[in-house]
Amino acid sequence: MDRKARHAPGLPSVLDGYHTLPGVSDELLDPQGEVRPVWRAFLKHFAALAPEEVTRRFARGDQYLRDAGVFFRQYSAEGSTERAWPLSHIPVLIEEAEWATLTAGLVQRAALMEALMADLYGPNRLVAEGVLPPSLVAGNPEWLRALVDVAPRGGHHLHFLAFEIGRGPDGTWWVLGDRAQAPSGAGFALENRVAVARVFSDLYAEAHVHRLAGFFRTFRDALLGLRADPDSRVGILTPGPLNETYYEHAYIARYLGFMLLQGEDLTVVDGALMVRTVAGLKPISVLWRRLDGAYADPLELEGASRLGTPGFVSALRHGSATVVNGLGSGVLETRAFLAFMPRIARALLGEDLILPNIATWWCGQAKERAHVAAHPDRMIISPALSTRQPLEDDLAALAEGQVPDGDLAGWLEREGRTLVGQESVKLSTTPAHIDGALVPRPMSLRVFLARTPEGWQVMPGGFARIGRTSDPKAIAMQRGGAAADVWIVSSGAVEPATMIPAQGPYVRAELGALPSRSADNLYWLGRYVERTEGIMRLVRAHHTRMAETGDPKGPLLAALAPLFKGQGVDPEQGIPKGLISTLGNAVASAGQVRDRFSPDGWSALADLDKSTRRLAERVQPGDDAARAITTLLRKLTGFSGLIHENMYRFMGWRFLELGRFIERAAGMSSVLATLADPWAPEGALDLAVEFGDSVMSHRRRYTVSTTRETVIDLLALDSRNPRAIQFQLDGIRDQVALLPRAQVAGQLSDLSRAVLRCHTNLATERAERLDTDALWRLRSEIWGISDLLTETYLR
Repeated sequence: MDRKARHAPGLPSVLDGYHTLPGVSDELLDPQGEVRPVWRAFLKHFAALAPEEVTRRFARGDQYLRDAGVFFRQYSAEGSTERAWPLSHIPVLIEEAEWATLTAGLVQRAALMEALMADLYGPNRLVAEGVLPPSLVAGNPEWLRALVDVAPRGGHHLHFLAFEIGRGPDGTWWVLGDRAQAPSGAGFALENRVAVARVFSDLYAEAHVHRLAGFFRTFRDALLGLRADPDSRVGILTPGPLNETYYEHAYIARYLGFMLLQGEDLTVVDGALMVRTVAGLKPISVLWRRLDGAYADPLELEGASRLGTPGFVSALRHGSATVVNGLGSGVLETRAFLAFMPRIARALLGEDLILPNIATWWCGQAKERAHVAAHPDRMIISPALSTRQPLEDDLAALAEGQVPDGDLAGWLEREGRTLVGQESVKLSTTPAHIDGALVPRPMSLRVFLARTPEGWQVMPGGFARIGRTSDPKAIAMQRGGAAADVWIVSSGAVEPATMIPAQGPYVRAELGALPSRSADNLYWLGRYVERTEGIMRLVRAHHTRMAETGDPKGPLLAALAPLFKGQGVDPEQGIPKGLISTLGNAVASAGQVRDRFSPDGWSALADLDKSTRRLAERVQPGDDAARAITTLLRKLTGFSGLIHENMYRFMGWRFLELGRFIERAAGMSSVLATLADPWAPEGALDLAVEFGDSVMSHRRRYTVSTTRETVIDLLALDSRNPRAIQFQLDGIRDQVALLPRAQVAGQLSDLSRAVLRCHTNLATERAERLDTDALWRLRSEIWGISDLLTETYLR
């Protein structure tokens, strides 16, 4: 029978209509329908808010997530898309004393996972003694044979774990699943906390909620302590931007101050794991892996992988790096292992499980099938062999030869029972705010544990998945579920926690080495953004002239045609597809280095991209297009200003600037060679000055109307004009001089020589001598500098 909330003294009618579901526990209401004590202060605060205030506060939390760029990647038959983070604004509240009991069980389970991993890749005693069926290990694609007997550096296979837990109908917490491969969600838990703290800022400050920063600070320090020496590096290995949790990888790397790496950033030299950086190969001794283990090494593991690093396993055999978690830990996520966990705990730890599994039976052995038949009212079957195959495929494989006629579903039906997976378990419900009211929705928690020198530490909170409907299957975010913050509430004041140690001397940390791939993406981001601006200015000039003359085939527009052709742009379109494509390339380059971008910078670029695509659907050629592109130019200028004013002048900024300088210099060379050519039609010189955003400068500097000499002087030779080629070469010279290896053994590098030669030649040139051929040669020299830069630093 369902229960309706009773009104506790002092609580308004905020829970009118809140009914629990039959046979389901509820986080808010106890079995008698009374509000649990841990919820009373929150409900009293929430009930005092007017509906419009609730809406305003929820919008404030959502706005934070949008501004921060929080997203997850959703997959469908049509492909994948970035989706806004689906926050459920009402947190899940758990009393500190109950959490302490959970913590003890989770710490025990973490120790069990470590012991199980050590056995599966070591003596394999569990299989030898009959505790585990051999097929569950040997036939498991996540058991990586190449890692057998590879001892982890430092002695531990596992350093960061997550457990899915849920409360059953009787109020008992169960472990629903183990996450050891590359547990996700910790970064999202942090973002959930920030967003919900903004929604309930006045309550959160006084609610005695345990903070999360201390957990991350302790784990960061633990990883730093695993380094081979104080000067070596810690990195986070990501599959890349197409991964569904890539945002979290970038966020955690930025939050902890670690390098964000992809497989191509790494190489193995003489058994040592190295990072390709702009300063050369650098050793890395700790790697937090967010890439599935089988894809880490195409040489010894999954041969088709393009995400890994050849020789990775060899480096582990040499003991050159600590991997968090060890390769092959995905085997611990095998769902069928849940059926054996009680036995495994007794075999490896000599203990019974403090925190029980969800009731699970293995259907692969006759005695287990008999056990299932004897307990028809409690049957939950989850006998999957692997973590990758769909449950239905695993069941079919298990049924063959073990159930009469291989018909597992038929056998179950004849026995009068139903097959259900863990998603169908009657999980407890928690309040969610839907259509203006609090309603119960199914919930599961993901809780995180980190290994520290003092042992396993549990994050005082976690990541809750909330169903949008009462169907427990709907808690998965890929199926429309939402995410909620988890508050562990103390009866007294809690210790404030930050990422900064409370004591110790002031130290300015050295900036980490810049991976060559990151430098390459920053360089191309600078180029693509500058190229986008150049296209916008040319397209605007085209549509402005077309609107003025009404002649789409006039001589001035015809003179622009070669510039458009070189950019792959059709100027007859209001917002050309070539412009959208170039801007999309800029977004893609920025997406590869999100750990090095401020949220404001990313939001500004993403907004520009969306605005451009939206305008392209309705803008018409002519004046309409000219005005639309003016709006887009202002947005682009805003992005460039954010980057220029706010980005720290570290090595990555230098490559961003070099990309911008090189693209602008080459672009201006092309424009001048085309529009300042003696055979260019009337009006071409004025158009060139307009393209260079230098109309006012020309009027102030020269007492005559535009001539070829004044235009060349202003846009090519004037080192004080930010649009001039000479200004760009000044910038290139200054930035290249600060790059690693700009000088080798006291001699200029080939790149430095090329820059100096090009800079000197232009600085000693005169406007009347810089003819069309010289401008094309100058453009070729600039592209030569780009090629040398790429060869020296970006490969």
